[in-house]
Amino acid sequence: MIDAPIDHVAIVVADLDATIALYTGPLGFSLAYRETIPDQGVEAVGLRSGESIIELLRPLDPASPIAAFRGTAATKLHHTAYRVDDVAGELARLRAAGIRLIDEVPRKGAHGNTIAFLHPKSTGGVLIELCQRA
Repeated sequence: MIDAPIDHVAIVVADLDATIALYTGPLGFSLAYRETIPDQGVEAVGLRSGESIIELLRPLDPASPIAAFRGTAATKLHHTAYRVDDVAGELARLRAAGIRLIDEVPRKGAHGNTIAFLHPKSTGGVLIELCQRA
């Protein structure tokens, strides 16, 4: 069982600047990070409220799978990320337990974190990310 805090919740957005303005203006979040992650095809913005992070994802290519996932919605919840101490170890444990993995081995994520995704077909339809902080 993953007994880990939520690292972040990610939302795919159509208009990144407008969504940042909403979160940092009336909602009162502060900007934690903003970076482009070319190998994932997204620009990622982390917005902090207390100990929590909402991560906004803007697809770099309008024909990408993440853009298709958002569809015509202005925003759409994409995944929940759980913070773990050892992504590789968790992947091995989950694989042995019969969980289908998207990432068979950990990879680099935003701001140098090590990440891996679990397939939603094994997690009740929810995309789950494991996140080991850099």
